[in-house]
Amino acid sequence: MHEHETDVIVIGGGTGGYSTALRAAALGLRVVLAERDLIGGTCLHRGCIPSKAMLHAAELVDGIAEARERWGVKATLESVDWAALTATRDDIVARNHRGVEGHLSHAGVEVVRGDAALTGPRTVRIARHGEWTARRGVVVATGSRPRTLPGLAPDGRRVVTSDDALFAPGLPASVLVLGGGAIGVEYASLHRSMGARVVLVEAADRLLPLEDADVSRHLTRGLKKRGVEVLTGARLEGAEPYEDGVRATVRTGRGATSELDVERLLVAVGRAPVTDGLDLAAAGLATDARGFLAPADWSRLETAVPGVHAVGDVLPPPSPGLAHASFAEGLLVAETLAGGSPRPVDYDAVPRVTYSSPQTASVGLTEAEARDRTGGEAVANTMPLTAVAKGMVHGQGGMVKVVAEGPGGRVLGVHLVGPHVSEMIAESQLVVGWDAEPADVAQHIHPHPTLSEAVGEAYLTLAGRGLHQQ
Repeated sequence: MHEHETDVIVIGGGTGGYSTALRAAALGLRVVLAERDLIGGTCLHRGCIPSKAMLHAAELVDGIAEARERWGVKATLESVDWAALTATRDDIVARNHRGVEGHLSHAGVEVVRGDAALTGPRTVRIARHGEWTARRGVVVATGSRPRTLPGLAPDGRRVVTSDDALFAPGLPASVLVLGGGAIGVEYASLHRSMGARVVLVEAADRLLPLEDADVSRHLTRGLKKRGVEVLTGARLEGAEPYEDGVRATVRTGRGATSELDVERLLVAVGRAPVTDGLDLAAAGLATDARGFLAPADWSRLETAVPGVHAVGDVLPPPSPGLAHASFAEGLLVAETLAGGSPRPVDYDAVPRVTYSSPQTASVGLTEAEARDRTGGEAVANTMPLTAVAKGMVHGQGGMVKVVAEGPGGRVLGVHLVGPHVSEMIAESQLVVGWDAEPADVAQHIHPHPTLSEAVGEAYLTLAGRGLHQQ
């Protein structure tokens, strides 16, 4: 075998890339993984893992206030040791990083460090390592970067993006979060828990505009109750950084203009696929108008050029740009390259979670989408978490909403808002993914007292067997 010949070349070592590499190697293929930065990508080093570590710390801070104000536990928060907090976060990231690199090494994946570019449909040039040929195929998994706005230049201190917000110096006393999607909501929640004044600005008429309207309503209520100022239907008109902060001009949904002085402006207006430098044209490829690398065959995630596949954030919708979806995409592509016929990714059954306080978790269609798809026949049942004993214990409100295609029909969507609902959505993924009906779920017993009991009750009601909910 030629020194620079292999079975599969994966460009990008984030969640989609390394999952492709691990599965392909497990299936007996020789794999080269080209990565110019750190294995694990944005999710491990700048996104999912460090942000959830910080949000866990924020939950602990919130717990001190709840203990004192609700339960009579006379606890006070002396201070937050930022250096100790970030050291714990960084240790968690480092241990995960070593773990992934260890898995790749054990699997026999050859990790090659350097920028990679296509030179043909099956050939890739890796900086300082020459040209490689892939007999089975090439996988593009180069991820995404934060979007920003024209004229708004992040400096990592006063104006930050979601990639560098966690690593900006210290805790700001005030922050304007621009963008009410999942990333913006999480950062707004985190900063509020840490004591900052938070203004959350979203151009759409509600937070999490892609989620069910009731999810947005309950989330907004919970954030406002915690002291987050939420401005929807609002836009940033301008921002002027100065020595100690940023002076921002915001136009509200009613047309009024206000000036806000904050220590930090956090831009969370979405993410853009990273394809620059890949020289896609050399392989006969081009991105779409939004910069995504669209598959010609979604069942194989194969582009218009046979043998070139794409996974992760470079894919357009319906791929949701979520790490757990990219794991599934990586498995699909690896098994395809090994000659198998795996099932396509069911994007309707990919869970979506926002790790704020309160949390949101959803899978499947919103009520509005379900009504459109069924010609108005869809039905929905909503149950507040406070209708069950464990919801009262938590005292944070929230809800369970189940959407079905009609009386006795399949479950099309499940939507949760409340404490720890991220840990409750897996059941609903199976319900939606396996085309279950409410009656199928209602016959199974949910433990009492738990928050999941509210999920079971919602199905009982839709199945005509309502117990506590009539």
